[in-house]
Amino acid sequence: MNLDEQLSVNFLIDRKMSDTNEMKWYVVKAISGKEKKVKEYLESEIKRMNLQDLIATVLIPTEKYYEVKNGKKVCKERNYLPGYVLVEAVLVGEVIHVIKDVPNVLGFLGTNGEPDPLRPQEVKRILGKVDELQGMGASSDVTFMVGQSVIVNDGPFSTFQGIIEEVNEEKKKLKVAVKIFGRKTPLELSFFQVKLES
Repeated sequence: MNLDEQLSVNFLIDRKMSDTNEMKWYVVKAISGKEKKVKEYLESEIKRMNLQDLIATVLIPTEKYYEVKNGKKVCKERNYLPGYVLVEAVLVGEVIHVIKDVPNVLGFLGTNGEPDPLRPQEVKRILGKVDELQGMGASSDVTFMVGQSVIVNDGPFSTFQGIIEEVNEEKKKLKVAVKIFGRKTPLELSFFQVKLES
């Protein structure tokens, strides 16, 4: 083997090594409802075993939303991808086994039992969505449109029926025409003060 061939082989070996030691995002399957426990346990294992250089981030994509219960608006949080935890890691040595051995972990998302890294565009989409959901604050599950029939479920006009006349997505407000004493009266209500009439 001449010097050029040797350099070429060394370059390929070095490139392969650097590819395998690159941080990539992986999807870990978890028992639904146990994602937070998986994240907490995995983060404590990373500290205990000093794996910060190999496992950079453990992420549960979540979104905030509001519910009205007993006339009060309650902020809640739910998983954007239930049953999954995202991990940014270099899967070398025992790292795969450390992650798989965490209680409530079912394994990695991949083919033939091998973890497949997420493609860069998937990572951008998921992380972009997480940022968007956190930036938005809380969201309502319902999409409101002009002309829909709604029932007021909060405030002094609770149980009144009305028709949506305007929708302001930015402020999460509606202008609803409600009949009060036989006259059509416009009310400004938040998305969380009404529910769609079924």
